[in-house]
Amino acid sequence: MAVHGPLVKIHPVVLASIVDSYERRNEGASRVIGTLLGTIEKHSVEVTNCFSVPHNESEDEVAVDMEFAKNMYELHKKVSPSEVIIGWYATGFDITEHSVLIHEYYSREASNPIHLTVDTALQSNKMNIRAYVSSQMGVPGKTVGVMFTPLTVKYIYYDTERIGVDLLQRTRAAPNRTNGLTTDLAQVGGAAGRIQEMLSTVLTYIEDVMSGKVMADNSVGRYLMDLVNKVPKISAEDFESMLNSNINDLLMVTYLANLTQAQISLNEKLVVL
Repeated sequence: MAVHGPLVKIHPVVLASIVDSYERRNEGASRVIGTLLGTIEKHSVEVTNCFSVPHNESEDEVAVDMEFAKNMYELHKKVSPSEVIIGWYATGFDITEHSVLIHEYYSREASNPIHLTVDTALQSNKMNIRAYVSSQMGVPGKTVGVMFTPLTVKYIYYDTERIGVDLLQRTRAAPNRTNGLTTDLAQVGGAAGRIQEMLSTVLTYIEDVMSGKVMADNSVGRYLMDLVNKVPKISAEDFESMLNSNINDLLMVTYLANLTQAQISLNEKLVVL
């Protein structure tokens, strides 16, 4: 159960990077840790990037390569200056005593950092992803402890990330768990088909409301009105002409790309001869 606190928004590329670092971990390592990068807003934290940090962990002690973490962050700042350190991640299901020590370091690098746990071992038959924020507890002047309280996690993505997510979803139904990229025309056709299905759903809802089968919802009506107002006023003939022109441009670009690829391949074979 989440408590009051910032909403943690996570991008798919972050989860993919964490899983990849876990699969590439050193032999004998039980988990991997790393730094979370992103942006901080008033009521939310958006995690857009991350990188793993080498560490050695045993039952008695933990050693983290802090110098490596600092150098990696400096390199990231040159590429994405807007991304700052917002916390750290660790693979696993539980928060250990060593997590408290690592969290103390990140508390010096960021204000109120978040701690993200990713259950890559699938202990509950699924990959549980949880975010926490720490708060001190205890009696003033006495021994003070640290309590990790959970936060609400939301998954968001950019349009470019959506392509990769959709491709991964399609591999679930493939017999060999692999799937190739679709062509540009296939993507256009698929998008047009999805739009047609959504329009059919909207028309069915409107007809049911007009016939009295479904109670009208004012919020849905406002969304539909906003959707209608965003549709550009253009005649069917002009729209068809514009669409055909764009398709012709797409076909020309595809043809030139294939022609260039063929010329490069031919040139490589001539060089070998």
